[in-house]
Amino acid sequence: MAEKQILNTEKAPAAIGPYNQAVKAGKTLYVSGQIPLIPESMELITSGVADETHQVLKNVDAILKNAGYGFNDVVKASIFISDMGDFATINEVYAQYFSDNQPARECVAVKTLPKNVNVEISVIAWKD
Repeated sequence: MAEKQILNTEKAPAAIGPYNQAVKAGKTLYVSGQIPLIPESMELITSGVADETHQVLKNVDAILKNAGYGFNDVVKASIFISDMGDFATINEVYAQYFSDNQPARECVAVKTLPKNVNVEISVIAWKD
């Protein structure tokens, strides 16, 4: 039986609660929801939902790379947004990162996200 491995990197924002950036179980990597925090300063990107989405996906990328995975290994993405009116903009940015081998996903609007951000994304990746 494969062991659970906790993974964290300084190239992504530190957890702001009782969780880890990622957990690897066997060949599957579970990446915690990322918000638009700049890892070095822990400052929020607030210049618009497109910039926020880019930062979120840069954070996801750093965590994936730290574990030896990439966007092509992502099998499931969960997107949480504060306003469904931002869906098209977020989708446009998201498509730049998932241009090939798009994963299954859902996108839901929620009342509030941590630190009142506009977008949060978590992913599950698998690698043989």
